[in-house]
Amino acid sequence: MFNFLKFDEISLPPRTPMAIKRGVSSLGVHRNRGGAGSRFPIVTLVFILVLAPMVFFIGRGIYSNDSIDQNDSLSSSVSEQDVDWRTRLALQHVKFLFSKEVIDVIKANTDDLGPLSLDSFRKNNYSASWKFSGQENVVDIDSGSAEIAANNNQETPKGKQDNSLDADHSQYVDTPMNLARRQLREKRREKRAADLMKQEDNASLMLENAAIERSKSVDSAVLGKYSIWRKETDNENIDSTVRLMRDQIIMARVYLSIATMKNMTNMAHELQNRIKESQRALGDATTDTDLNRSAPEKIKAMGQLLSKARDQLYDCKLVTGKLRAMLQSADEQVRSLKKQSTFLSQLAAKTIPNGIHCLSMRLTIEYYLLPLEKRKFPRSENLENPSLYHYALFSDNVLAASVVVNSTIMNAKEPEKHVFHLVSDKLNFGAMNMWFLLNPPGKATIHVENVDEFKWLNSSYCPVLRQLESAAMKEFYFKADHHTTLSAGSSNLKYRNPKYLSMLNHLRFYLPQVYPKLNKILFLDDDIVVQKDLTGLWKVDLRGKVNGAVETCGESFHRFDKYLNFSNPHIARNFDPNACGWAYGMNVFDLKQWKKWDITGIYHRWQNMNEDRVLWKLGTLPPGLMTFYGLTHPLDKSWHVLGLGYNPSIDKSDIENAAVIHYNGNMKPWLELAMTRYRSYWVKYIKFDHPYIRGCKLGE
Repeated sequence: MFNFLKFDEISLPPRTPMAIKRGVSSLGVHRNRGGAGSRFPIVTLVFILVLAPMVFFIGRGIYSNDSIDQNDSLSSSVSEQDVDWRTRLALQHVKFLFSKEVIDVIKANTDDLGPLSLDSFRKNNYSASWKFSGQENVVDIDSGSAEIAANNNQETPKGKQDNSLDADHSQYVDTPMNLARRQLREKRREKRAADLMKQEDNASLMLENAAIERSKSVDSAVLGKYSIWRKETDNENIDSTVRLMRDQIIMARVYLSIATMKNMTNMAHELQNRIKESQRALGDATTDTDLNRSAPEKIKAMGQLLSKARDQLYDCKLVTGKLRAMLQSADEQVRSLKKQSTFLSQLAAKTIPNGIHCLSMRLTIEYYLLPLEKRKFPRSENLENPSLYHYALFSDNVLAASVVVNSTIMNAKEPEKHVFHLVSDKLNFGAMNMWFLLNPPGKATIHVENVDEFKWLNSSYCPVLRQLESAAMKEFYFKADHHTTLSAGSSNLKYRNPKYLSMLNHLRFYLPQVYPKLNKILFLDDDIVVQKDLTGLWKVDLRGKVNGAVETCGESFHRFDKYLNFSNPHIARNFDPNACGWAYGMNVFDLKQWKKWDITGIYHRWQNMNEDRVLWKLGTLPPGLMTFYGLTHPLDKSWHVLGLGYNPSIDKSDIENAAVIHYNGNMKPWLELAMTRYRSYWVKYIKFDHPYIRGCKLGE
């Protein structure tokens, strides 16, 4: 024992060969000296190195079982078993390294005091921590491990379990348990991938069906007849033959160009003849029902020729180049046609139809044949009565003015309280008087004046008249940019409309001068139709503002920056580019507030600054926005619905519920280019049985 304690306390230095030799010699000396007694220290060393761990694990297993069952402390359990202090200290540190399941396994494997194999424990995988949480199809330790363990025992010889090499590398070996887990993982991945693919297919199908449903509600007349989202494209379209013939003609032209380039005259001549025949058979047809009966034969003959031409002439690079050139040429033609269309629409918008011109001339002749005493309207005492409802209408179109007056009176609850102040030019003054003398508006009061007789409206007072007399304005309107083609200069044509030169268009800025004794007046354009009683507008509280109008701006359009040049410092300094625009056409004007704010003076100041057209283009809406900036009270939108002269998608319910509908735009209802879906609202107020209307064929 003395030797054991001494050996345990000695700290041995690293051994060298010489030290080893001396150790062997010393052992020999001891063997010679002590005989059997000298082996005692060696036996003690072997016991400590080999048997002590075994005793430790056996004791730990016994201790664990007792401590877990009885929930006692580790120190009390070890003291009861009289374990030596080294083991007790080791157990206290090892306690936190092993879970209850590991301790149970160690105890189960050491109940018979047999050898404990960590490799066997690792392979059997009795720990619950190896389970996959949330996966029901994984082999459970309690239910399915028996079969796997049995297979493992059959495949792995028992003698191999104690092999140190296998024990060291067993964690890298593909055991049946690992294989089973890997297979389960692969199956789960495959199932998850299949589910994701199915979800993606379902989502794509839902999106496609939704797009198909949306495409059915699209007006094909606006966006085109063909849509790749429509299910009808899977079937034969009613105009598929027309499309086929057009495609054949295009390819024939491509091959004709290539044949001409390669000097293949016979093929070029044959292709040219077939193109002419197909074009004659196609004609102006847009659907298959419009095609000539010979169309199927022409298609067959053209198909045979194209097959022959493909064998002789087809070259991918050449065909691609020819198609690209044809596409560019078609684009140029489309742009040119758009310019021509714009030009013609602007030209049509500023012309007067023959029927209206005929009506004006006949009425003018009849008016000047009347005696002077018969040219006066009744109830002239109402013209300056501020308690009545007064309207201002400035127009040179007799038919349009008659619709405005007729529609207003027919929908008025008290027609006798309504007074119409009409102003026309010298050319149409007689016709306007004669029409309302022949067709008086019931009990309402009407009065017609000639703008050329307003002596106060002269160039020294009115900036517009002064500017129209300038050489620069005459150059702009009558000499500059007079192109020889229809497509040229169409972008600026709308600003050369004669209405911008007429003082009838600018007279709206002089209402207090025209009607000095009135307090409030309702201004109406001649391209509107009244559908409800308008007397409620005189009761609207403008809250100290001058102008009552319906706003026309949306989220990003019809705001001030659309009409005014905000690159000019005068505009940028005085106005907000996002300020909401409003509509001329039906406006309530408080003439008392007008005079208080000197609206006409504000208009003159801005008009003088725009002599060279740097603040805005020509027209009355931009200066109106500037003049009444901050002085406009917004009205409810149901009072005034706009866009019937350019917008084809106005909701029908909005039109029918509106008090006033406005045909602003180029497609006026009295023109042939008017939108037919809106024209009926205007036509129903025309007296087509009138002899002058029939005589000028306005009903045709």
